[in-house]
Amino acid sequence: MCIILVARLIFLGAPGAGKGTQAKILAEVCGIPHISTGDILRSAIAESSPLGQQAQSYMDKGDLVPDALILDIIRERLSQTDAQNGWILDGFPRNVSQASFLDDLLQEMNQVSDKAVNLEVPDDVLVVRLLGRGRSDDNEETIRRRLEVYRNQTAPLIDFYSNRQALVSIDGDRTQQEVTEALKQIVNP
Repeated sequence: MCIILVARLIFLGAPGAGKGTQAKILAEVCGIPHISTGDILRSAIAESSPLGQQAQSYMDKGDLVPDALILDIIRERLSQTDAQNGWILDGFPRNVSQASFLDDLLQEMNQVSDKAVNLEVPDDVLVVRLLGRGRSDDNEETIRRRLEVYRNQTAPLIDFYSNRQALVSIDGDRTQQEVTEALKQIVNP
């Protein structure tokens, strides 16, 4: 059980590290929203909201949704009532410029993130996990390339939070329950 009043956490970790699974579990335990940029985008597109329509136009062309649009979506989501007492961000920020924007946004909203939690899992374990999902685009070569891209983009982000004494690394190469217990210790030491 979460007995702290507010928890604002940023979850980092490579594809297959268990970010989404653990964020959902911890968000439920703490009674705060799990905010996944992928889920927000899919929801905005499904609802045909103005931001969703903009995102869809990029995705239809096979382009990445630009940072500016992602940032507007995050701003809108963090302003919602259920996010006032805390949140767990999953999949955002993805780079240092997004992390800087988030810092500015939180300051503007009189909020602060408590910690950036990095789930560390060896690449070989990630490959096995991702291959086990059985997705058609998941083959070992593609997965290793995605991990390489992730590491290149995220290494500076890990340094960003580490330099602010805001990074906590968790060994994600354990059972789901063991990882959950370690995360609970972060929010409720």
